[in-house]
Amino acid sequence: MNSNDKNKLTFRQMLQSILAGALGVQSGKNRARDFSHGKPSHFILFGLGFTLIFILVILGIVKLVIYLAGL
Repeated sequence: MNSNDKNKLTFRQMLQSILAGALGVQSGKNRARDFSHGKPSHFILFGLGFTLIFILVILGIVKLVIYLAGL
């Protein structure tokens, strides 16, 4: 394993950063780590994926509530 592989972010670290960023609770240490070791394209793709999943979950909840309300 070379030094570039050691410094790459893992899937779990990327996911934690995306979720923390979405909630607005990202620590300065992790943000610095993300900027120094992460690829912008990975964060953009993860962010778009998270946004799409978030919208679909909210849409599903709204449809379920409307269905259960009998409207």
